[in-house]
Amino acid sequence: MKEVRAITLRFLFCLLALFFMGATAAGQGDERLNRIIHLKEMKGTRYQLLRQVSELTGYLFVYDSRVVNNDETTRIRKGEYTVKEAVCSIAGNKNLQLSFLGNHLLLSLPEVPKAPVQTLITIPEPSYFTIEGMVYDRYSKEPLSSATISVKQAGIGTVTNLEGRFRITLNDSLREASIHVSHLGYENVELSAAMAAGKYLDVELEPQVIPLQEVVVRAVNPLQTVEKMVQLREQNYASTPYNTTAFYREGVEHKKRNVDLTEGVLRIYKVGYQRAAADQVKLIKMRRTVDVQEEDTILTKVKSGIHATLLLDLVKNLPDFLTMELPNPYNYMHTDITVIDGRVVNVISFEQKKDEKEPYYKGQLYIDTENYALVEARFEINPEYVEKATYMYVEKQSKEYKLTLQRAAYVVSYKPSPDGIYQINHVRGDLEFRIKRKRKWFGSDLKVWFELVNCKTEPANGQGIPRNERIPQRTIFSEVKHAYDANFWGHFNVIPPEDKLKELILQNLSETAGE
Repeated sequence: MKEVRAITLRFLFCLLALFFMGATAAGQGDERLNRIIHLKEMKGTRYQLLRQVSELTGYLFVYDSRVVNNDETTRIRKGEYTVKEAVCSIAGNKNLQLSFLGNHLLLSLPEVPKAPVQTLITIPEPSYFTIEGMVYDRYSKEPLSSATISVKQAGIGTVTNLEGRFRITLNDSLREASIHVSHLGYENVELSAAMAAGKYLDVELEPQVIPLQEVVVRAVNPLQTVEKMVQLREQNYASTPYNTTAFYREGVEHKKRNVDLTEGVLRIYKVGYQRAAADQVKLIKMRRTVDVQEEDTILTKVKSGIHATLLLDLVKNLPDFLTMELPNPYNYMHTDITVIDGRVVNVISFEQKKDEKEPYYKGQLYIDTENYALVEARFEINPEYVEKATYMYVEKQSKEYKLTLQRAAYVVSYKPSPDGIYQINHVRGDLEFRIKRKRKWFGSDLKVWFELVNCKTEPANGQGIPRNERIPQRTIFSEVKHAYDANFWGHFNVIPPEDKLKELILQNLSETAGE
Protein backbone atom coordinates (compact mmCIF):
# COMPACT_ATOMS: atom_id res chain seq x y z
CA MET A 1 0.00 0.00 0.00
CA LYS A 2 1.25 3.48 -0.81
CA GLU A 3 1.45 6.44 1.51
CA VAL A 4 -1.55 8.69 1.13
CA ARG A 5 -1.59 12.44 1.53
CA ALA A 6 -4.31 14.17 3.49
CA ILE A 7 -4.76 17.92 3.78
CA THR A 8 -4.76 20.14 6.84
CA LEU A 9 -6.70 23.41 6.95
CA ARG A 10 -4.99 25.97 9.15
CA PHE A 11 -7.24 28.16 11.25
CA LEU A 12 -7.67 31.32 9.17
CA PHE A 13 -7.22 33.91 11.92
CA CYS A 14 -7.79 34.39 15.65
CA LEU A 15 -10.21 37.01 16.90
CA LEU A 16 -8.32 37.35 20.15
CA ALA A 17 -5.29 38.56 18.20
CA LEU A 18 -7.31 41.56 17.11
CA PHE A 19 -7.66 42.66 20.74
CA PHE A 20 -4.36 41.60 22.34
CA MET A 21 -1.68 42.18 19.69
CA GLY A 22 -2.09 45.94 20.22
CA ALA A 23 0.51 48.39 19.01
CA THR A 24 2.95 45.65 18.05
CA ALA A 25 0.56 44.22 15.48
CA ALA A 26 -0.21 47.68 14.12
CA GLY A 27 3.47 48.32 13.56
CA GLN A 28 3.92 44.99 11.76
CA GLY A 29 0.83 45.67 9.67
CA ASP A 30 2.18 49.05 8.51
CA GLU A 31 5.51 47.53 7.55
CA ARG A 32 3.88 44.76 5.53
CA LEU A 33 1.57 47.21 3.78
CA ASN A 34 4.63 49.13 2.55
CA ARG A 35 6.25 46.02 1.08
CA ILE A 36 7.16 46.55 -2.59
CA ILE A 37 5.81 44.10 -5.16
CA HIS A 38 6.15 44.09 -8.95
CA LEU A 39 2.98 43.56 -10.97
CA LYS A 40 2.62 42.80 -14.63
CA GLU A 41 -0.08 44.54 -16.62
CA MET A 42 -3.19 42.47 -16.04
CA LYS A 43 -6.87 42.53 -16.87
CA GLY A 44 -9.45 40.38 -15.10
CA THR A 45 -12.01 40.35 -12.33
CA ARG A 46 -11.07 42.11 -9.10
CA TYR A 47 -11.03 38.69 -7.43
CA GLN A 48 -8.54 37.30 -9.98
CA LEU A 49 -6.22 40.28 -9.57
CA LEU A 50 -6.31 40.04 -5.78
CA ARG A 51 -5.40 36.37 -6.12
CA GLN A 52 -2.30 37.45 -8.08
CA VAL A 53 -1.28 39.71 -5.19
CA SER A 54 -1.96 36.85 -2.77
CA GLU A 55 0.36 34.54 -4.72
CA LEU A 56 3.14 37.15 -4.72
CA THR A 57 2.89 37.99 -1.02
CA GLY A 58 1.39 34.94 0.66
CA TYR A 59 -1.30 37.15 2.24
CA LEU A 60 -4.95 36.07 2.10
CA PHE A 61 -7.75 38.62 1.86
CA VAL A 62 -10.90 38.98 3.94
CA TYR A 63 -13.63 41.40 2.84
CA ASP A 64 -17.33 41.65 2.05
CA SER A 65 -19.17 42.46 -1.17
CA ARG A 66 -19.59 46.13 -0.22
CA VAL A 67 -15.81 46.51 -0.26
CA VAL A 68 -14.89 44.54 -3.39
CA ASN A 69 -17.16 43.41 -6.23
CA ASN A 70 -15.52 40.08 -7.06
CA ASP A 71 -17.03 39.77 -10.54
CA GLU A 72 -16.30 43.30 -11.78
CA THR A 73 -13.59 43.49 -14.46
CA THR A 74 -10.70 45.91 -14.06
CA ARG A 75 -7.11 46.45 -15.17
CA ILE A 76 -3.86 47.24 -13.38
CA ARG A 77 -0.80 48.70 -15.05
CA LYS A 78 2.66 47.18 -14.96
CA GLY A 79 4.94 48.58 -12.30
CA GLU A 80 6.12 48.60 -8.71
CA TYR A 81 3.52 49.02 -5.98
CA THR A 82 3.35 48.83 -2.25
CA VAL A 83 0.93 46.16 -1.07
CA LYS A 84 -1.49 48.89 -0.01
CA GLU A 85 -1.27 50.68 -3.37
CA ALA A 86 -1.83 47.45 -5.29
CA VAL A 87 -4.84 46.39 -3.21
CA CYS A 88 -6.49 49.84 -3.31
CA SER A 89 -5.91 50.10 -7.06
CA ILE A 90 -7.43 46.68 -7.72
CA ALA A 91 -10.36 47.35 -5.39
CA GLY A 92 -10.92 50.75 -7.05
CA ASN A 93 -10.95 52.63 -3.73
CA LYS A 94 -7.87 54.50 -2.49
CA ASN A 95 -9.57 55.13 0.87
CA LEU A 96 -9.79 51.48 1.87
CA GLN A 97 -8.73 50.61 5.39
CA LEU A 98 -6.27 47.69 5.52
CA SER A 99 -5.32 45.78 8.65
CA PHE A 100 -3.69 42.43 9.33
CA LEU A 101 -5.23 39.52 11.23
CA GLY A 102 -2.40 37.01 11.35
CA ASN A 103 -1.63 36.24 7.70
CA HIS A 104 -4.99 37.63 6.53
CA LEU A 105 -5.39 41.16 5.25
CA LEU A 106 -8.77 42.62 6.21
CA LEU A 107 -10.21 45.14 3.73
CA SER A 108 -12.86 47.49 5.10
CA LEU A 109 -14.51 50.82 4.35
CA PRO A 110 -13.85 53.90 6.50
CA GLU A 111 -16.45 54.37 9.21
CA VAL A 112 -18.95 57.14 8.49
CA PRO A 113 -20.37 58.97 11.55
CA LYS A 114 -24.09 58.36 11.86
CA ALA A 115 -26.53 61.16 12.59
CA PRO A 116 -28.61 60.60 15.72
CA VAL A 117 -32.03 59.18 14.99
CA GLN A 118 -35.18 59.01 17.05
CA THR A 119 -35.64 55.63 18.69
CA LEU A 120 -38.77 53.83 17.59
CA ILE A 121 -40.31 50.79 19.21
CA THR A 122 -40.51 48.09 16.55
CA ILE A 123 -40.80 44.34 16.46
CA PRO A 124 -37.46 43.11 15.11
CA GLU A 125 -37.51 40.86 12.08
CA PRO A 126 -35.20 37.84 11.97
CA SER A 127 -31.79 38.97 10.75
CA TYR A 128 -29.24 36.92 8.85
CA PHE A 129 -25.62 37.05 7.85
CA THR A 130 -23.82 35.45 4.95
CA ILE A 131 -20.38 33.91 4.62
CA GLU A 132 -18.88 33.42 1.16
CA GLY A 133 -15.57 32.13 -0.06
CA MET A 134 -13.53 29.58 -1.92
CA VAL A 135 -11.85 26.35 -0.83
CA TYR A 136 -8.72 25.39 -2.73
CA ASP A 137 -5.47 23.47 -2.46
CA ARG A 138 -2.70 25.56 -0.95
CA TYR A 139 0.01 24.39 -3.33
CA SER A 140 -1.72 23.56 -6.61
CA LYS A 141 -4.25 26.40 -6.20
CA GLU A 142 -6.86 24.04 -7.64
CA PRO A 143 -10.42 24.63 -6.39
CA LEU A 144 -11.97 21.85 -4.33
CA SER A 145 -15.55 21.00 -5.25
CA SER A 146 -18.00 19.20 -2.96
CA ALA A 147 -16.35 20.45 0.24
CA THR A 148 -18.96 20.62 3.00
CA ILE A 149 -19.53 23.88 4.91
CA SER A 150 -21.76 23.30 7.94
CA VAL A 151 -22.89 24.31 11.40
CA LYS A 152 -23.13 20.91 13.03
CA GLN A 153 -24.98 21.90 16.16
CA ALA A 154 -27.76 23.47 14.05
CA GLY A 155 -27.91 20.76 11.37
CA ILE A 156 -27.28 23.38 8.65
CA GLY A 157 -24.90 23.13 5.73
CA THR A 158 -24.04 23.49 2.06
CA VAL A 159 -21.28 22.42 -0.35
CA THR A 160 -18.81 24.13 -2.66
CA ASN A 161 -19.60 24.18 -6.37
CA LEU A 162 -17.36 22.86 -9.16
CA GLU A 163 -15.23 26.01 -8.89
CA GLY A 164 -14.72 25.56 -5.15
CA ARG A 165 -16.99 28.48 -4.21
CA PHE A 166 -19.49 28.43 -1.36
CA ARG A 167 -22.12 30.67 0.21
CA ILE A 168 -23.91 29.94 3.48
CA THR A 169 -26.59 32.12 5.11
CA LEU A 170 -27.22 31.81 8.84
CA ASN A 171 -29.62 33.28 11.36
CA ASP A 172 -28.10 35.96 13.59
CA SER A 173 -28.58 33.65 16.57
CA LEU A 174 -25.71 31.50 15.19
CA ARG A 175 -23.04 34.21 15.29
CA GLU A 176 -21.32 32.44 18.17
CA ALA A 177 -21.39 29.08 16.37
CA SER A 178 -18.48 27.32 14.69
CA ILE A 179 -18.36 26.79 10.93
CA HIS A 180 -17.14 23.30 10.06
CA VAL A 181 -15.29 22.75 6.76
CA SER A 182 -14.58 19.20 5.59
CA HIS A 183 -13.70 17.26 2.46
CA LEU A 184 -12.77 13.68 1.74
CA GLY A 185 -8.99 13.38 1.91
CA TYR A 186 -8.63 16.56 3.92
CA GLU A 187 -8.52 17.37 7.60
CA ASN A 188 -11.49 19.38 8.83
CA VAL A 189 -11.25 22.92 10.21
CA GLU A 190 -13.41 24.99 12.55
CA LEU A 191 -13.99 28.68 11.81
CA SER A 192 -15.67 31.28 14.00
CA ALA A 193 -18.95 32.42 12.47
CA ALA A 194 -18.55 35.81 14.19
CA MET A 195 -15.18 36.40 12.51
CA ALA A 196 -16.32 35.21 9.09
CA ALA A 197 -19.73 36.97 9.07
CA GLY A 198 -20.18 39.12 5.97
CA LYS A 199 -16.69 38.30 4.70
CA TYR A 200 -15.29 36.60 1.62
CA LEU A 201 -12.75 33.96 2.66
CA ASP A 202 -10.06 32.11 0.76
CA VAL A 203 -9.66 28.80 2.60
CA GLU A 204 -6.34 27.06 2.00
CA LEU A 205 -5.80 23.33 2.45
CA GLU A 206 -2.40 22.08 3.44
CA PRO A 207 -1.04 18.55 2.78
CA GLN A 208 -0.63 16.10 5.65
CA VAL A 209 0.90 12.64 5.38
CA ILE A 210 -0.74 9.66 7.07
CA PRO A 211 1.96 8.01 9.21
CA LEU A 212 3.50 5.01 7.48
CA GLN A 213 2.83 2.91 10.57
CA GLU A 214 -0.90 3.65 10.19
CA VAL A 215 -0.77 2.26 6.65
CA VAL A 216 1.39 -0.80 7.35
CA VAL A 217 -0.48 -2.18 10.35
CA ARG A 218 -3.86 -2.36 8.60
CA ALA A 219 -4.50 -5.65 6.82
CA VAL A 220 -7.85 -5.17 5.14
CA ASN A 221 -10.07 -7.78 3.49
CA PRO A 222 -12.02 -5.63 0.99
CA LEU A 223 -15.00 -7.96 0.56
CA GLN A 224 -15.44 -8.43 4.30
CA THR A 225 -15.18 -4.65 4.81
CA VAL A 226 -18.05 -4.01 2.37
CA GLU A 227 -20.15 -6.79 3.91
CA LYS A 228 -19.59 -5.40 7.41
CA MET A 229 -20.57 -1.90 6.24
CA VAL A 230 -23.92 -3.31 5.05
CA GLN A 231 -24.41 -5.33 8.25
CA LEU A 232 -23.82 -2.30 10.51
CA ARG A 233 -26.30 0.03 8.80
CA GLU A 234 -28.62 -0.21 11.80
CA GLN A 235 -25.84 1.13 14.01
CA ASN A 236 -24.65 3.91 11.69
CA TYR A 237 -27.69 5.27 9.80
CA ALA A 238 -31.09 6.70 10.65
CA SER A 239 -33.72 3.97 10.89
CA THR A 240 -36.46 6.40 11.95
CA PRO A 241 -37.87 9.24 9.80
CA TYR A 242 -36.34 12.71 9.75
CA ASN A 243 -36.87 15.91 7.72
CA THR A 244 -34.36 17.67 5.52
CA THR A 245 -34.49 20.99 3.75
CA ALA A 246 -32.53 20.43 0.57
CA PHE A 247 -31.32 22.53 -2.33
CA TYR A 248 -31.70 20.82 -5.69
CA ARG A 249 -30.53 21.87 -9.14
CA GLU A 250 -30.29 20.27 -12.57
CA GLY A 251 -28.93 21.52 -15.87
CA VAL A 252 -28.51 20.76 -19.55
CA GLU A 253 -25.50 21.71 -21.66
CA HIS A 254 -25.72 21.33 -25.46
CA LYS A 255 -22.99 22.15 -27.96
CA LYS A 256 -20.85 23.38 -25.04
CA ARG A 257 -23.49 25.94 -24.11
CA ASN A 258 -25.65 25.96 -20.98
CA VAL A 259 -29.21 25.91 -22.23
CA ASP A 260 -31.27 25.03 -19.17
CA LEU A 261 -30.90 25.46 -15.41
CA THR A 262 -33.62 24.55 -12.90
CA GLU A 263 -33.20 25.09 -9.15
CA GLY A 264 -35.46 24.31 -6.25
CA VAL A 265 -35.76 24.17 -2.48
CA LEU A 266 -37.33 20.94 -1.27
CA ARG A 267 -38.59 19.59 2.00
CA ILE A 268 -37.85 15.85 2.09
CA TYR A 269 -39.34 13.43 4.59
CA LYS A 270 -36.73 10.68 4.82
CA VAL A 271 -38.46 7.50 5.97
CA GLY A 272 -35.34 5.74 7.24
CA TYR A 273 -33.19 3.18 5.47
CA GLN A 274 -35.14 0.13 6.73
CA ARG A 275 -38.53 1.14 5.37
CA ALA A 276 -39.75 -0.02 1.98
CA ALA A 277 -41.86 3.15 1.60
CA ALA A 278 -40.55 5.93 -0.62
CA ASP A 279 -39.26 9.23 0.73
CA GLN A 280 -41.77 12.09 0.44
CA VAL A 281 -41.01 15.44 -1.24
CA LYS A 282 -42.63 18.86 -1.04
CA LEU A 283 -41.61 21.71 -3.36
CA ILE A 284 -41.08 24.95 -1.42
CA LYS A 285 -39.97 27.12 -4.34
CA MET A 286 -38.19 26.84 -7.68
CA ARG A 287 -37.00 28.81 -10.67
CA ARG A 288 -35.84 27.98 -14.19
CA THR A 289 -33.58 29.85 -16.60
CA VAL A 290 -33.51 28.80 -20.25
CA ASP A 291 -31.51 29.76 -23.31
CA VAL A 292 -32.73 27.50 -26.09
CA GLN A 293 -33.34 28.52 -29.69
CA GLU A 294 -36.25 26.71 -31.23
CA GLU A 295 -34.11 24.95 -33.84
CA ASP A 296 -31.86 23.62 -31.06
CA THR A 297 -34.69 22.25 -28.94
CA ILE A 298 -34.20 18.55 -28.22
CA LEU A 299 -37.45 16.73 -27.58
CA THR A 300 -35.75 14.15 -25.42
CA LYS A 301 -36.02 13.57 -21.69
CA VAL A 302 -33.41 11.59 -19.82
CA LYS A 303 -33.62 9.94 -16.44
CA SER A 304 -32.18 12.34 -13.91
CA GLY A 305 -34.25 14.51 -11.63
CA ILE A 306 -35.46 14.20 -8.06
CA HIS A 307 -36.45 10.54 -8.32
CA ALA A 308 -32.96 9.54 -9.45
CA THR A 309 -31.43 11.64 -6.67
CA LEU A 310 -33.48 9.87 -3.98
CA LEU A 311 -32.63 6.46 -5.45
CA LEU A 312 -28.95 7.35 -5.02
CA ASP A 313 -29.30 7.08 -1.24
CA LEU A 314 -27.16 3.94 -1.42
CA VAL A 315 -27.71 2.92 2.19
CA LYS A 316 -31.49 2.80 1.72
CA ASN A 317 -31.46 1.52 -1.88
CA LEU A 318 -28.56 -0.91 -1.99
CA PRO A 319 -27.06 -1.06 -5.51
CA ASP A 320 -25.75 -4.32 -6.95
CA PHE A 321 -22.17 -3.59 -5.80
CA LEU A 322 -23.40 -3.54 -2.17
CA THR A 323 -26.00 -6.32 -2.11
CA MET A 324 -23.41 -9.12 -2.31
CA GLU A 325 -25.92 -11.38 -4.06
CA LEU A 326 -24.47 -14.48 -5.69
CA PRO A 327 -23.15 -14.77 -8.28
CA ASN A 328 -21.38 -11.49 -7.54
CA PRO A 329 -20.19 -9.80 -10.79
CA TYR A 330 -17.61 -7.62 -9.02
CA ASN A 331 -14.02 -7.83 -7.84
CA TYR A 332 -13.12 -5.77 -4.74
CA MET A 333 -9.68 -4.36 -3.86
CA HIS A 334 -8.29 -2.35 -0.95
CA THR A 335 -6.48 0.42 -2.84
CA ASP A 336 -5.93 3.31 -0.44
CA ILE A 337 -6.27 4.90 2.99
CA THR A 338 -7.34 8.53 3.43
CA VAL A 339 -9.10 10.76 5.97
CA ILE A 340 -12.31 12.74 6.40
CA ASP A 341 -13.40 14.74 9.44
CA GLY A 342 -10.22 13.63 11.17
CA ARG A 343 -11.15 9.94 10.83
CA VAL A 344 -9.26 7.36 8.81
CA VAL A 345 -11.18 5.65 6.00
CA ASN A 346 -10.39 2.66 3.82
CA VAL A 347 -10.77 3.06 0.06
CA ILE A 348 -12.33 -0.07 -1.44
CA SER A 349 -12.27 -0.11 -5.25
CA PHE A 350 -14.56 -2.34 -7.27
CA GLU A 351 -14.98 -3.24 -10.93
CA GLN A 352 -16.75 -5.93 -12.90
CA LYS A 353 -15.06 -9.26 -13.50
CA LYS A 354 -13.33 -9.80 -16.82
CA ASP A 355 -15.84 -12.39 -18.01
CA GLU A 356 -18.77 -9.98 -17.50
CA LYS A 357 -19.63 -8.25 -20.79
CA GLU A 358 -22.71 -6.27 -19.78
CA PRO A 359 -22.60 -2.72 -18.35
CA TYR A 360 -21.83 -2.73 -14.62
CA TYR A 361 -20.41 -0.09 -12.31
CA LYS A 362 -16.83 0.61 -11.25
CA GLY A 363 -15.67 2.99 -8.55
CA GLN A 364 -14.54 3.55 -4.97
CA LEU A 365 -16.21 3.16 -1.58
CA TYR A 366 -14.88 5.19 1.35
CA ILE A 367 -15.55 3.25 4.56
CA ASP A 368 -14.64 4.38 8.08
CA THR A 369 -11.96 2.10 9.57
CA GLU A 370 -13.51 2.16 13.05
CA ASN A 371 -17.30 2.08 12.70
CA TYR A 372 -17.52 0.80 9.08
CA ALA A 373 -19.84 3.63 7.99
CA LEU A 374 -19.95 4.43 4.28
CA VAL A 375 -19.01 8.13 4.16
CA GLU A 376 -18.72 8.55 0.39
CA ALA A 377 -19.03 6.63 -2.87
CA ARG A 378 -17.74 7.62 -6.31
CA PHE A 379 -18.79 5.37 -9.15
CA GLU A 380 -19.69 5.25 -12.84
CA ILE A 381 -20.90 2.89 -15.53
CA ASN A 382 -17.87 0.98 -16.78
CA PRO A 383 -16.62 3.13 -19.72
CA GLU A 384 -15.83 -0.03 -21.70
CA TYR A 385 -19.55 -0.93 -21.90
CA VAL A 386 -21.19 2.44 -21.31
CA GLU A 387 -22.87 2.68 -24.74
CA LYS A 388 -24.77 -0.54 -24.01
CA ALA A 389 -26.40 1.22 -21.04
CA THR A 390 -28.10 3.93 -23.12
CA TYR A 391 -31.51 2.28 -22.77
CA MET A 392 -31.26 2.60 -18.96
CA TYR A 393 -31.10 6.39 -19.13
CA VAL A 394 -33.31 7.59 -21.99
CA GLU A 395 -36.89 8.18 -20.84
CA LYS A 396 -38.33 9.52 -24.09
CA GLN A 397 -36.48 9.75 -27.37
CA SER A 398 -37.59 11.90 -30.29
CA LYS A 399 -37.90 10.25 -33.67
CA GLU A 400 -35.58 12.95 -35.02
CA TYR A 401 -32.67 12.21 -32.66
CA LYS A 402 -30.53 9.31 -31.58
CA LEU A 403 -28.79 9.48 -28.20
CA THR A 404 -25.81 7.35 -27.20
CA LEU A 405 -24.59 7.34 -23.60
CA GLN A 406 -20.93 8.32 -23.24
CA ARG A 407 -20.58 8.64 -19.47
CA ALA A 408 -22.67 8.21 -16.31
CA ALA A 409 -20.86 9.14 -13.09
CA TYR A 410 -22.07 9.75 -9.52
CA VAL A 411 -20.88 11.04 -6.15
CA VAL A 412 -22.82 10.31 -2.94
CA SER A 413 -21.73 11.38 0.54
CA TYR A 414 -23.01 11.04 4.11
CA LYS A 415 -22.38 13.17 7.20
CA PRO A 416 -22.81 12.27 10.88
CA SER A 417 -25.22 14.28 13.03
CA PRO A 418 -24.14 15.33 16.54
CA ASP A 419 -25.43 11.98 17.89
CA GLY A 420 -23.20 10.06 15.45
CA ILE A 421 -25.99 8.89 13.12
CA TYR A 422 -25.10 9.35 9.43
CA GLN A 423 -27.48 11.13 7.07
CA ILE A 424 -27.41 11.83 3.35
CA ASN A 425 -25.31 14.94 2.67
CA HIS A 426 -24.67 15.44 -1.06
CA VAL A 427 -25.64 13.69 -4.30
CA ARG A 428 -24.43 14.55 -7.79
CA GLY A 429 -24.92 12.80 -11.13
CA ASP A 430 -23.27 13.66 -14.46
CA LEU A 431 -24.60 12.10 -17.68
CA GLU A 432 -22.98 12.68 -21.06
CA PHE A 433 -24.51 11.71 -24.41
CA ARG A 434 -23.59 11.88 -28.05
CA ILE A 435 -26.64 13.15 -29.90
CA LYS A 436 -27.13 12.82 -33.65
CA ARG A 437 -30.01 14.09 -35.70
CA LYS A 438 -31.23 11.63 -38.28
CA ARG A 439 -30.11 12.26 -41.85
CA LYS A 440 -27.21 14.37 -40.54
CA TRP A 441 -23.54 13.42 -40.79
CA PHE A 442 -22.29 14.99 -37.58
CA GLY A 443 -23.47 14.82 -33.99
CA SER A 444 -23.01 16.98 -30.89
CA ASP A 445 -22.47 16.57 -27.17
CA LEU A 446 -25.31 16.73 -24.66
CA LYS A 447 -24.60 16.87 -20.92
CA VAL A 448 -27.22 16.49 -18.21
CA TRP A 449 -26.40 16.86 -14.53
CA PHE A 450 -28.29 16.99 -11.24
CA GLU A 451 -27.26 17.78 -7.69
CA LEU A 452 -28.80 17.83 -4.22
CA VAL A 453 -27.34 19.03 -0.93
CA ASN A 454 -28.88 18.56 2.51
CA CYS A 455 -28.98 22.12 3.92
CA LYS A 456 -30.82 21.46 7.19
CA THR A 457 -31.83 18.38 9.17
CA GLU A 458 -34.62 18.33 11.75
CA PRO A 459 -36.58 15.67 13.67
CA ALA A 460 -39.71 14.50 11.84
CA ASN A 461 -41.72 13.97 15.05
CA GLY A 462 -43.81 11.39 13.23
CA GLN A 463 -45.18 13.97 10.79
CA GLY A 464 -44.93 13.10 7.11
CA ILE A 465 -45.88 15.37 4.20
CA PRO A 466 -49.64 15.47 3.50
CA ARG A 467 -50.44 13.62 0.28
CA ASN A 468 -51.92 16.70 -1.39
CA GLU A 469 -48.66 18.64 -0.81
CA ARG A 470 -46.29 16.03 -2.24
CA ILE A 471 -44.89 16.39 -5.73
CA PRO A 472 -44.74 13.37 -8.07
CA GLN A 473 -41.07 12.45 -8.03
CA ARG A 474 -41.06 11.01 -11.54
CA THR A 475 -42.32 14.26 -13.07
CA ILE A 476 -39.74 16.05 -15.22
CA PHE A 477 -38.78 18.70 -12.71
CA SER A 478 -37.99 21.43 -15.25
CA GLU A 479 -41.54 21.18 -16.64
CA VAL A 480 -43.20 22.22 -13.36
CA LYS A 481 -45.03 25.53 -13.88
CA HIS A 482 -43.72 28.46 -11.89
CA ALA A 483 -43.18 32.23 -11.95
CA TYR A 484 -39.66 33.66 -12.13
CA ASP A 485 -38.52 35.64 -9.09
CA ALA A 486 -35.24 37.56 -9.26
CA ASN A 487 -35.09 37.67 -5.42
CA PHE A 488 -36.02 34.03 -5.27
CA TRP A 489 -33.57 32.47 -2.82
CA GLY A 490 -33.86 34.84 0.12
CA HIS A 491 -32.15 33.22 3.13
CA PHE A 492 -32.06 29.68 1.77
CA ASN A 493 -28.65 28.06 1.47
CA VAL A 494 -27.77 27.24 -2.11
CA ILE A 495 -24.83 26.10 -4.19
CA PRO A 496 -23.55 29.27 -5.93
CA PRO A 497 -23.70 28.96 -9.73
CA GLU A 498 -20.50 28.36 -11.65
CA ASP A 499 -19.41 31.16 -13.98
CA LYS A 500 -20.99 29.58 -17.07
CA LEU A 501 -24.30 29.11 -15.28
CA LYS A 502 -24.09 32.64 -13.91
CA GLU A 503 -23.93 33.91 -17.51
CA LEU A 504 -27.16 32.06 -18.30
CA ILE A 505 -28.91 33.50 -15.22
CA LEU A 506 -27.76 37.06 -15.98
CA GLN A 507 -28.91 36.71 -19.57
CA ASN A 508 -32.31 35.51 -18.38
CA LEU A 509 -32.56 38.44 -15.96
CA SER A 510 -31.72 40.86 -18.77
CA GLU A 511 -34.33 39.36 -21.08
CA THR A 512 -36.93 39.38 -18.30
CA ALA A 513 -36.26 43.06 -17.56
CA GLY A 514 -36.69 43.91 -21.25
CA GLU A 515 -40.09 42.29 -21.57
